[in-house]
Amino acid sequence: MVDLVVIGGGDGTVNAALRGLMETGLPLGILPLGTANDLARTLRIPADPSAAAAVIIGGQMRRIDVGQVNDQFFINVASMGLSVELARRMTGNRKRHLGKLSYPVAALQTLFSAQPFTADVCTQAGTTQLESVQMAVGNGVYYGGGMSVFDRAAIDDQCLDFYSIAPKRFWQWPLLLSAFRRGRNRDLVGMRAFCSSGPLEIRTNLPLAVNTDGEITTTTPARFKLLPRALSVFAPAG
Repeated sequence: MVDLVVIGGGDGTVNAALRGLMETGLPLGILPLGTANDLARTLRIPADPSAAAAVIIGGQMRRIDVGQVNDQFFINVASMGLSVELARRMTGNRKRHLGKLSYPVAALQTLFSAQPFTADVCTQAGTTQLESVQMAVGNGVYYGGGMSVFDRAAIDDQCLDFYSIAPKRFWQWPLLLSAFRRGRNRDLVGMRAFCSSGPLEIRTNLPLAVNTDGEITTTTPARFKLLPRALSVFAPAG
């Protein structure tokens, strides 16, 4: 008889097991052995494997939300635009050689090739057309090696945090990236952001690839919904 699942790896490894976890209802224990470990950071699971194992042995569990886009589940974020190109650049060889530095290096390379796109964003309040270089729908707090979707986001707040970045000149990006590190991005010029507890859809004229937790898994039209507190995860108390 199986009582729980323990995964040693990063966010992509957790995402690969997410469908099975959802179907079985088994609780998840995480040993953060990946490159970014953004879910572990959100849950305050220690980076040291022994300390992370002690969290699992301690038995304290937390119910967290799960996002879904089309037929794909995600924990941290689903996105399109710059993040898809970034995911394509984040090869296993790059991660092995550069570790966590692979994210900022790949991000700088990606900025030079940013291609804007136009999308219709549909919510219960209506439809808005936006020109963007990056759109994201966040379920957790962190993604992309420590970037913050929103400084007041939580992985159990039953809310999907949407943001869109309008096309920018290259010299404007350092300020923007600094704001994302702190999760203080909602007041920046060219940002559109809101929280949605209901369904959300992003439509584009041509299919646009969607990145879920670091892997390219689906395309637009992208239909999002929230599964509130659908997964149990071992996490530190408090």
